[in-house]
Amino acid sequence: MTWPLYSFLLLGLAFGWLSFSHRHLFSEGMTRPDPADTGRNRWPARLGWLALCTLLWPLLMLTGVAGALLRRR
Repeated sequence: MTWPLYSFLLLGLAFGWLSFSHRHLFSEGMTRPDPADTGRNRWPARLGWLALCTLLWPLLMLTGVAGALLRRR
């Protein structure tokens, strides 16, 4: 019973790691990354994004698809 839970968490970590540079596309805000977000303090932001994605990656994928459809229009 634990392998589905571990696979869910690992998929969430992989999604968070791969989507960190595109995380601005998963919100209701800007469609461009914040220029002040680059620099030396990326690790706290990356850890926060990984923590969020680990448990909420299915919802983030749905919002990313919905946002892509809206931008395409």
